[in-house]
Amino acid sequence: MGYERACAIADVREDEAHAVVLGDMEVAVARNGDEFFAIQNLCSHAAVELSEGEVEDCQIECWLHGSRFDLRTGKPTSFPATEPVALFPVEVRGDDVYVDVTETINGVHPS
Repeated sequence: MGYERACAIADVREDEAHAVVLGDMEVAVARNGDEFFAIQNLCSHAAVELSEGEVEDCQIECWLHGSRFDLRTGKPTSFPATEPVALFPVEVRGDDVYVDVTETINGVHPS
């Protein structure tokens, strides 16, 4: 399958995540400055969509219980989450963001 177009760069605001479905995988595309990240759109603590939370300082927050995840590693940076979430490779091509959901860059298998 490889890289698929996830969204336009303009769809991803600096302080929010943009939810997309690629194949059967729900992904949250987030932005930190000029860097883009693709993280599984499911909190490892409570199975809540991460795309509904805030993005700040290269972290995404789960809106339900406040767990935060590092967008570079997928690891939780605050409780109650203790397990990481899957991160996917991202490429920016022109005005679009492409994501490859067939592999993870942090070794975490999507749930």
